[in-house]
Amino acid sequence: MPIATPDQYVAMLDRAKEGGFAYPAINVTSSQTLNAALQGFAEADSDGIIQVSLGTALYLSGNVVQSRFAGSRALALYAHEVASHYPVTVALHTDHCPAEHLDDWVRPLLADALERRSRGLDPLYQSHMWDGSAVPLDENLRIAAELLEASVAANTLLEIEVGVIGGEEDGISHEINEQLYSTVDDARATIEALGAGERGRYLTALTFGNVHGVYHPDSVQLRPELLQEIQTVIGGEVGRSKPFDLVFHGGSGSSSEDIASAVASGVVKMNIDTDTQYAFTRSIAGHMMGSYDQVLKVDGGYGNKKAYDPRSWGKPAEHAMAARVVEAAQTLGSAGRAMR
Repeated sequence: MPIATPDQYVAMLDRAKEGGFAYPAINVTSSQTLNAALQGFAEADSDGIIQVSLGTALYLSGNVVQSRFAGSRALALYAHEVASHYPVTVALHTDHCPAEHLDDWVRPLLADALERRSRGLDPLYQSHMWDGSAVPLDENLRIAAELLEASVAANTLLEIEVGVIGGEEDGISHEINEQLYSTVDDARATIEALGAGERGRYLTALTFGNVHGVYHPDSVQLRPELLQEIQTVIGGEVGRSKPFDLVFHGGSGSSSEDIASAVASGVVKMNIDTDTQYAFTRSIAGHMMGSYDQVLKVDGGYGNKKAYDPRSWGKPAEHAMAARVVEAAQTLGSAGRAMR
């Protein structure tokens, strides 16, 4: 099926929230990993979300061009073509844009979406994330309000982060400490700044101790019960059950119990990067180490072209990553629920 239209993306999120499940949001770094994600979604009969991060956007444009806008747009155009041949619906999303890169990444993509809309076309990306975790909350929400208005005009959704995600991703890092927990007051300030949907729909990454990457369990203390508390308190104030469409960042390595608790509290999207990266690279490492004397021209030999042909290690790596995507869909409850 084609990449989700704006209406289909909203329908996906509504189905997840009403059905008590969430979509895997898979970070990709290339056409290969994008194909692996699509394969995994199709094998799981799950709709899903494919994400491009800050560093990946630059990487995709090549070592010479170095343009986040060009790299993101190129992958999106490729995704729109190949995704149309799969029996699932997939949305495209840009992940973790800090303040210093709004002008060279998200704002140009929003302008592109607005221009496409003027010609009756859907946006290439269905949502964009503003990462305001490095600035004070009032500044975070002020910028979020401006981006939400631009997103509504561009017919896209906005994702925001309220609180601090620990660990490191693409050069954005935070310590693992007590600042990793959003509060009811944080959530209330978000509603005051952005509304409860009447000014435009947005996704919210509230923090409950989650971190990017995989860490020793003793250093990560998830408190998914905070999400339910915030939904209950703010829901009572705005007169709507589960007013936030929640995002679980740093989902790699989390226990099935914590994931289930977060989803039950209104999480509709869980980001997965580290685990799928590892699945992809572990397969390649196995190939290289298991046939090193074929992929290398050892002692003046000739090696084996079939062994170092990128397709020989690329295809198994895609299968391995796809299997991890299937596992994620099963854990989040989206497997077997693709829209028809």
